[in-house]
Amino acid sequence: MIIITGCSPDVAAAGLTNTSPNIPAKAEKTAATLPPIQPTNTLEPTLTLRPSATPLPTNTAIPSLTPDPTPTPIPDEYYITGIQGHRQTYAISCESSAAADWAGFFGVLVYEANIQFNLPISDNPDKGFVGDVHDPWGQVPPYSYGVHAEPIAKVLKDEYELPAQAAKNFSLDSLKEEIASNQPVIAWVIGNMVGGIPAEYTDKEGNTTIVAAYEHTVIVTGYNQENIRYMNNGRFYEIPIEVFLNSWGVLQNMVVYYKD
Repeated sequence: MIIITGCSPDVAAAGLTNTSPNIPAKAEKTAATLPPIQPTNTLEPTLTLRPSATPLPTNTAIPSLTPDPTPTPIPDEYYITGIQGHRQTYAISCESSAAADWAGFFGVLVYEANIQFNLPISDNPDKGFVGDVHDPWGQVPPYSYGVHAEPIAKVLKDEYELPAQAAKNFSLDSLKEEIASNQPVIAWVIGNMVGGIPAEYTDKEGNTTIVAAYEHTVIVTGYNQENIRYMNNGRFYEIPIEVFLNSWGVLQNMVVYYKD
């Protein structure tokens, strides 16, 4: 009897056979010749792209509101200095005379006659000079009368490039603002600041305007809490505000002012 004590390759070489009924030789050969099992590649999960986060909108800065500038209060009094005047040349050329003095204050040399004879002729003082400049003062259209603010402002603008602006219904505060800005104002009044009676006049074309006997112009140059100062034919006067308003209001607070 031969006793095998270990698994040795020498046993097969000696011609000994395996008598164990549980392991067939064929099966051993098959198992021995099978190629080794290679591990398969494990599929790695693909990355699913997630949508990037939508950035939250940033807050748009809201511009702060700029407060309106506070209006400069009108001073209680103001007097323009350095303005000079002259006596009008013709019987009813007060508007051209005042316009020449007003232009001179703003540094533009203008002669009264040049303004007068650049005015258009009309039967309506809102459109041109009414009548003959040599005729007596105090009449109303269609007789020799004078001219209102609009034609005077137009000549000053067109001929002398001055920013003259005509207006009606000018307020007392607006008048004071102009004076306090050192800008004299031509004002249409009655006589040497007296009262008057307005009248409605219709021209040949059917246009209606307000006229008054003894229509006149002065240059307002100053004020205080009680009085208005003005220049008339080169001389200065000061009267109560109520007196001025009474005369100025007859022709609807009409003016020519410097519109800058």
